[in-house]
Amino acid sequence: MFAIIQTGGKQYRVQEGDVIRVESLKGEAGDKLDLAPLFVGGDKALFGDAVAKFVVNAEVVEHGRGEKIYIRKYKSGVQYRRRTGHRQDYTAIKILGIKG
Repeated sequence: MFAIIQTGGKQYRVQEGDVIRVESLKGEAGDKLDLAPLFVGGDKALFGDAVAKFVVNAEVVEHGRGEKIYIRKYKSGVQYRRRTGHRQDYTAIKILGIKG
């Protein structure tokens, strides 16, 4: 059985036992989360009102920062060059189960 969840403006396909990195969430390592699925699939596909009975149980594994991404800006002819960096915060969560 799998589910599609939405968090941080992105959608993820998850199964029991998966560890995924999502946009930064509140909570300490070891905290439990309940996420509402958009779609549940497996033997039978469920969405809409039928999926409202389901819940995806997850646990916060860690918080961290991703790899550095360099952004370069350039304008020709005017000797304009800029380079900046960015590291995105993330939260790693482990899917404990899909109940419903």
